[in-house]
Amino acid sequence: MKDVTRLLDALKEQPQYAELVKTDAVKIESLFEDIFQHTEFTGRSGTFFAYEGLGSIYWHMVSKLLLAVQETIIRTRSESTIGALMEKYADIRKGLSFNKSAENYGAFPTDPYSHTPKCQGAKQPGMTGLVKEEILTRQAELGYFIENGNLVFDFLMLDRNEFLAAPTVFNYFDIDGQPQQIDLEAGSLAYSICQIPVILRSSKEDRITVHFTNGSIQQVKGHVLDSVNSGHIFQRDGVIHHLIVSIS
Repeated sequence: MKDVTRLLDALKEQPQYAELVKTDAVKIESLFEDIFQHTEFTGRSGTFFAYEGLGSIYWHMVSKLLLAVQETIIRTRSESTIGALMEKYADIRKGLSFNKSAENYGAFPTDPYSHTPKCQGAKQPGMTGLVKEEILTRQAELGYFIENGNLVFDFLMLDRNEFLAAPTVFNYFDIDGQPQQIDLEAGSLAYSICQIPVILRSSKEDRITVHFTNGSIQQVKGHVLDSVNSGHIFQRDGVIHHLIVSIS
């Protein structure tokens, strides 16, 4: 209703509408209210659904808290607070998604449920904000960012406990949608960026080893991939087969 009143006040200042507003403003406001009944709308303060209510856990809000703590850690990097913040981050993380059993969660853990009513299992599955925050936080946990068009690796949030305890096979789909495999050593971790496998390994020095599809190899010192090779990955042009990122 405030928007209608504001618009009528603006029209009143225009000579061609001033008289009409004077005679019909009350009727317009009454008609607007009869149609939309804004005065009767109280939102969720008056009625809750079964999966909402006082005492419910709002999962996408928990994930927003996780992201906020992570952003604070990355932004500040304060030696005096980073230990405590990392502990809080880990504590929040343990309560979300795949870190909980189906029995404990009350539902399939990796579905993006919105709410958990008090003393019940997770309810209302759907594509909520939880999905977005999980993607953003996971990207930083795995240590990759995009800055000025370059792929940059920063492992402040990386949990070394995620490195493989035994050799395994990494299954993925390449840029053509074909299933592929890469053998992984113990002490490594793999994921993909734009369908290009990225393998993390412990090493004595920081470097990126670019393995091209034609069999050639390029060594890049540090953890910033140049714009040309970053572009190959982002464009999915098939030039790069995979990356090995060595972490000191």
